[in-house]
Amino acid sequence: MKAAEIRNYSDEELKKLLEEKKRQLMELRFQHAMGQLRNTSLIEETKRDIARIKTILRERELGIRR
Repeated sequence: MKAAEIRNYSDEELKKLLEEKKRQLMELRFQHAMGQLRNTSLIEETKRDIARIKTILRERELGIRR
């Protein structure tokens, strides 16, 4: 997910998306621990998405527009 795509969401949608991504990360970590996850790069991709969402929420909180 690109930052430009994330910026199109409202704050409430971003908060819901953040919770969804956190849940997805937990499930991916569990699958990895059980040896069921074939594509481990999904973990890193999900972590980056979470970081992007948090960054955009913080920018909005501080009033920074890009």
